[in-house]
Amino acid sequence: MIKHRKLNIDIYLILMVLLLAIISLISINSAEKVLGYMKDNYTLKQAIWYIIGFILIIIINKIDNKRILKYTNHLYIFGNITLFLLLIFASPINNAKSWFVINGIGAFQPSEFMKIILILMLSKEITKFKEEYPKPTVLEEFKFIIKIFLIVLIPSILTFLQPDTGVVLIYLLITLIMLFISGIRYRWFILLFTILFLLIGSVLLIYFIDNNLFIKIFGTSFFLRVDRLLDWKNGSGYQLENGMIAIGSAGLFGFGINNTPIYFPEPQTDFIFAIISSNTGFIGSIILIILLFLLDIRLIHIGMKSKNNINKFIISGSVAMLMYQQIQNIGMTYGIFPITGITLPFISYGGSSLLSYMIILGIILNITKENKKANY
Repeated sequence: MIKHRKLNIDIYLILMVLLLAIISLISINSAEKVLGYMKDNYTLKQAIWYIIGFILIIIINKIDNKRILKYTNHLYIFGNITLFLLLIFASPINNAKSWFVINGIGAFQPSEFMKIILILMLSKEITKFKEEYPKPTVLEEFKFIIKIFLIVLIPSILTFLQPDTGVVLIYLLITLIMLFISGIRYRWFILLFTILFLLIGSVLLIYFIDNNLFIKIFGTSFFLRVDRLLDWKNGSGYQLENGMIAIGSAGLFGFGINNTPIYFPEPQTDFIFAIISSNTGFIGSIILIILLFLLDIRLIHIGMKSKNNINKFIISGSVAMLMYQQIQNIGMTYGIFPITGITLPFISYGGSSLLSYMIILGIILNITKENKKANY
């Protein structure tokens, strides 16, 4: 592994993220051309967020992960408080109370940082459990799972009420992957998926039998979310239709940078991959997918080399988060998955999401330092 001696960091990870930063800025600039105006200065703002992100990495590099993990409980409480305050004080944007708007700076989205806090919180709790109970009984595992369930339930409810179902799914996926890596009995997963199957089946049964009854039980907001998820296959949405036209007409090499031929909403965030596909064609799309895949593989490699359990859990949660968002975002752009508003990590515009990724990257770079020390 090549290391930068002064900062003692994994230079491959830094180079990958720098390359993603360049792709992000070029793509967002092209998206602004699609929007037809540049008054919001998305490209400039994203560049500033990247600079702040790299500064955060340097700061985190100077701090031991043990210090960060020491305050995980405090961060968890603070994160839930901000999610709760959103529901009371935040102004709706696109019918969701997901952001605190700060004039002159932008919008702050607490749920993006809650993903990172949950990864740290769960890593700490799982490691503690494994140390206390090397060979746990079924009852001990059951109590542990209930505890984890409660930890994840609170932010999930607060985020669901915003409403932001996409982020809630990320919370749950992170939890499932980390529990699976922890080595608990497989029977819990079988039981969980059985319960989920029955619950989802019951909800869908009511939805298909009587829409009015569904609305009375679950409310109009939840009905609209379910309706949107189930209706995505029709491909009738303006955003999806135009995005797919931009992708499908691009050919092997695309129309060139800043030459997307058709308008579609949110090209700088949800549909940034459509911009990339339109500008660089099939070849450019494949190159980006390979780059994201190499990033994931690098993170998995770092996790496998770590001899510290808590580090393995941090990386497993991080990889689960990143891979899900990559697959979901690209998949929904092609109409394979429903449109959930999930952004493409390190590429889509967004200060909160980008800073959260840079923070977890800084923590992972600290893990590479620990791995190096352990090898000596």
